[in-house]
Amino acid sequence: MLRSGGEPYWKRKSKGIVERRARLGDLYDRGAVEAVRKGVREWEESVFSEQARKQRSESSGYQTASGIPVKALYVPSDIADADYSDQSYPGVFPYLRGVHPTMYRGRKWTMRMFSGFGTPEDTNKRLKLLLDHGETGLSVAFDMPTLYGYDCDHERAHGEVGRCGVNVSSLKDMEVIFDGIPLGTVSTSMTINAPAAVLTCMYAGVARKQGVPAERLRGTVQADMLKEYIAQKEWVYPPEAHLRVVKDLMVYCTKKMPLWNYISISGYHIREAGSSAVQELAFTLADGFGYIELGLEAGLKPAEFAPRLSFFFNSTMDFFEEIAKFRAARRIWATVLREKYHVADPRSLLMRFHTQTSGASLTWQQPMNNIVRTTIEALAAVLGGTQSLHTNSFDEAWALPTEKAVQVALRTQQVIAEETGVPAVIDPLGGSYYVEWLTEQMEEEAYKYFDRIDAAGGILRAIKSGYMQREIAENSYRLSRRVEEGKDGVVGVNKFAEDERKPIETLKIDFRAQRRQVRRLAQVKKERDGPRAEAALLGVRRAFEREPLNSIEPMMKAVMEYATLGEIVQVGREVFGTWKEPLIV
Repeated sequence: MLRSGGEPYWKRKSKGIVERRARLGDLYDRGAVEAVRKGVREWEESVFSEQARKQRSESSGYQTASGIPVKALYVPSDIADADYSDQSYPGVFPYLRGVHPTMYRGRKWTMRMFSGFGTPEDTNKRLKLLLDHGETGLSVAFDMPTLYGYDCDHERAHGEVGRCGVNVSSLKDMEVIFDGIPLGTVSTSMTINAPAAVLTCMYAGVARKQGVPAERLRGTVQADMLKEYIAQKEWVYPPEAHLRVVKDLMVYCTKKMPLWNYISISGYHIREAGSSAVQELAFTLADGFGYIELGLEAGLKPAEFAPRLSFFFNSTMDFFEEIAKFRAARRIWATVLREKYHVADPRSLLMRFHTQTSGASLTWQQPMNNIVRTTIEALAAVLGGTQSLHTNSFDEAWALPTEKAVQVALRTQQVIAEETGVPAVIDPLGGSYYVEWLTEQMEEEAYKYFDRIDAAGGILRAIKSGYMQREIAENSYRLSRRVEEGKDGVVGVNKFAEDERKPIETLKIDFRAQRRQVRRLAQVKKERDGPRAEAALLGVRRAFEREPLNSIEPMMKAVMEYATLGEIVQVGREVFGTWKEPLIV
């Protein structure tokens, strides 16, 4: 499962990029290119080198955050080997310059703010506040017990209920979260992975109670289990079992929830774990190709399921590298789907992605500086052509964000959209000598990683051997050492630091949230029809035990009978067992 097949596709493709760059394109005259190269050499020898010696040598190590060495100046000759016909236009294969012909002229990106904390009542209030302030899409985060499939009354949930997101133990909690919010008109993103199928059923269940048919529901559930094993580590079952449930979700939603994006392939958490931008690009797309193979294995046609796969990227502080990453990602995805998987449907070739500004870049020192960081990262996402954007709040290095901090983060997006003029031009940095060169570099390095993953036996074997986990750990160590040694400056940390007491007020989640949730769960169990709930759970067990039975419809029945999240997930624990990752050395 999830092996690229023995064909040397990645190796052939990575060589193809080198060959493409080795031939002269039609955009520049050969003599003019040589004249530019000569002029650059003369400039370096007569002007630049002398100034550099007076200040600091060029050999002092300028590089991107991924470690790609960069020159002081980029000129036409640096991109003269690019064939402009390969660059295309917005809305045209390979979508380097954007997935839609009009991009933000036609429609601004969806503005989402990460919401979810405390009790369902707390989160419902925050969601309504954000909608009132102009948010155009909802985004819900869940607490650690929910992420691991435990109910709020489980011993492992003690002290964690509502701390890093909202707690959901039963359909009743989801009903409260979305009380008064019309699910037929809003788009909702849910950051949940191991129990993603259960939460999807709960969301559809709330919609059913609102009278909204499942086929009208719009939004995204993350459900990216490959990423969990690589980076975030929030799994419940062994990889094969989780992928089986994801496959069931793909089949069910393709037929019953055609507007629902049932996998958000997440590079965000890979980056937060310490990867470079190149690793985020390569590992995320490798995961995406794995889900393509999973859909094909399920008997689905690419035109049926590929348009429902979306992506979720990080945007951090290396401004130009982030823009190049987004541009390269679109071209790689479209090219590989067409050439390797023989996908012809144009909608299936589009890489649509959500972006979140970097949580790892936020500092608890001088937290107001984080407003500036988030603004720069958000602008990079927009210049890179994102379809949806979440901006972090300045206080998130301390705690979950306050209402004021969330408002500032949302206003950051609105200022970019309404005041900067950036949305007026599609891919405004397209043609930049540096950005075009860097886009090519990012793409070439990604294909090299695809070769290595293929040599490791495909994405699943690479994960189970710990290959990608080791790569991320080594890069994280490299970045930490650069900060510690002062090679990379972080304002307020190793540059311009100050002695300061706790500088801001933070949101506090007290223990009353857990007590309230436990009482509600007890009430749900008391009022539900116990035998019907038990029968529904037995149906889930039968589906888990008897593949190829699809497990989602039995889950839906269990959810509607108010079987709890923990009860449904526990059935899977008993059937599939658990998993321990390899030691990373």
